[in-house]
Amino acid sequence: MNQPKASKRYQAATKLVESQKLYSIEDAVDVLKKMPRTKFDETIELSCKLNVDPKQSEQMVRGSVILPHGTGKKIKVLVFCEPEKESKAKEAGADYIGFQELADKILKEGWFDFDYCISTPGMMRVVSKLGKVLGPRGLMPSPKTGTVTENVAHAIEEAKRGKIDFRMDKFGCLQVGLGKISFSEKALKENISRFVEALNASKPAAVKGELYTTLYLSTTMSPSIRLGL
Repeated sequence: MNQPKASKRYQAATKLVESQKLYSIEDAVDVLKKMPRTKFDETIELSCKLNVDPKQSEQMVRGSVILPHGTGKKIKVLVFCEPEKESKAKEAGADYIGFQELADKILKEGWFDFDYCISTPGMMRVVSKLGKVLGPRGLMPSPKTGTVTENVAHAIEEAKRGKIDFRMDKFGCLQVGLGKISFSEKALKENISRFVEALNASKPAAVKGELYTTLYLSTTMSPSIRLGL
């Protein structure tokens, strides 16, 4: 079966990347900025293969970080909370607020029109039943990422400011969006650097040596650039 031919835009972008070179964050961003643009504002994506055994729970890599310049995306926040906390959640900017009726909508209707999910501890009796559908999407609230909390207003404000949660998948890989190609080079470099700092800080004690074996930067539709950090 013949492979589909790469577009002229992609071929032109590929010529800007030295396949054997390890790039600094600064140089990688510079190359991405020089690539031919698409008709939409592409996301800057960082992906990596971690030096972990995904079968070992003590080697789980997860964490959260507030990007200094946000993600460039309007974040829709869903909050599960008691009625007495609803007004504060609304004031803080929550897009959806409730409990059992929202859980039913997710389970029965396959509704996922939100980017971030927060719950009070008391509502986890309802939210825990959503683990199988929220977990794979990276939306399951957790005390470790500050998304299970009594202070829902603070958690909402962080999410709206550009907080992202990250967690490796079952293959020991991780991918996150760190801004838009329309961002300035300075903003992109600061976002990427802040994430790499948070990723390194999340290294489990059980992992020996470097945390990741490969680290790549790309846009939604571009070839990948390997980072050497």
